[in-house]
Amino acid sequence: MARAVAAYYARRDPFGAGGDFVTAPELSQAFGECLGLWAAVTWESMGRPDPVLLVEAGPGRGTLMADALRAVAEVAAPFRRALRLHLVESSPALRATQRGRLGEAVAGWHDSTGTLPDGPAILIANEFLDALPIRQFVRRGDAWTERFVLAGAPGGTFVERPAEDAPALPAEAPEGAVQEVCEPARALAAALAARLAAQGGAALLLDYGPAESGLGDSLQALRHHAPADPLGPPGEADLTAHVDFAALAGAARGAGAAVHGPLPQGLFLQRLGLATRTAMLARLAPARAGALLSASHRLLAPEGMGRLFKALCLCHPALPTPPGFEG
Repeated sequence: MARAVAAYYARRDPFGAGGDFVTAPELSQAFGECLGLWAAVTWESMGRPDPVLLVEAGPGRGTLMADALRAVAEVAAPFRRALRLHLVESSPALRATQRGRLGEAVAGWHDSTGTLPDGPAILIANEFLDALPIRQFVRRGDAWTERFVLAGAPGGTFVERPAEDAPALPAEAPEGAVQEVCEPARALAAALAARLAAQGGAALLLDYGPAESGLGDSLQALRHHAPADPLGPPGEADLTAHVDFAALAGAARGAGAAVHGPLPQGLFLQRLGLATRTAMLARLAPARAGALLSASHRLLAPEGMGRLFKALCLCHPALPTPPGFEG
């Protein structure tokens, strides 16, 4: 799965109506604006460090960050002057798109968070974790097997082998139950937590998945906005799986960070004022009002992205509750 995901993003721009899927920043400029102002308020609570790293992991076309920077330049100029923008992006094609949109605002690109400069940081990752590779374990009798892909034409087929070098798995589960484990996501949460606890800052993670860990097969593929075969030709479809937010929270706490959430994305964005900002934009552009309000509804409504998507924040233990996570 890891090689297929890397090949997929390296070859193309998969975002938007002409790609395979649409993310929240592509739906509404209010999304990026609200997250930019969230970062500005968080920076204030950090004591206004100057400089401060503003990091986006998986920045796509740079849409979210372009909207965020525009918003903070208008209403949080001191934060805009203090921030140094770093993007975690390994795809050459997407780096070129980001360079065209953000230009000299970007201080540097990175293949991973491990090469970011030292210092206090605010990191945003929207729909980044769901693309990280997972392992799937299947309950057979009183033991667990691991699911692998047996290569072959045209794509491959799933096979099961006795689980070896497996992480902790439930002692009991029904026959055929699937337990997914995303070790790269857990490792990333732990590494970010250790950094934030030592150097200060916060990380906002937005993605889709349940608030509590559980059993189930969530591996899916999308191509041209429609379900596709996960075992189809490698690199031709977007492969994703639900994020285990409880596992991420546990890894972050174990590494010394404070954890807030997960909260439903709809509640989080409502508290940040996305609906209010959308109403303002609709009044300024009546011809686009219907599309703006429809996009806002999709982001906020439980039947849209408001419930399945979650917001999780990792931060330095001394920071107050971040915006949107109150109560």
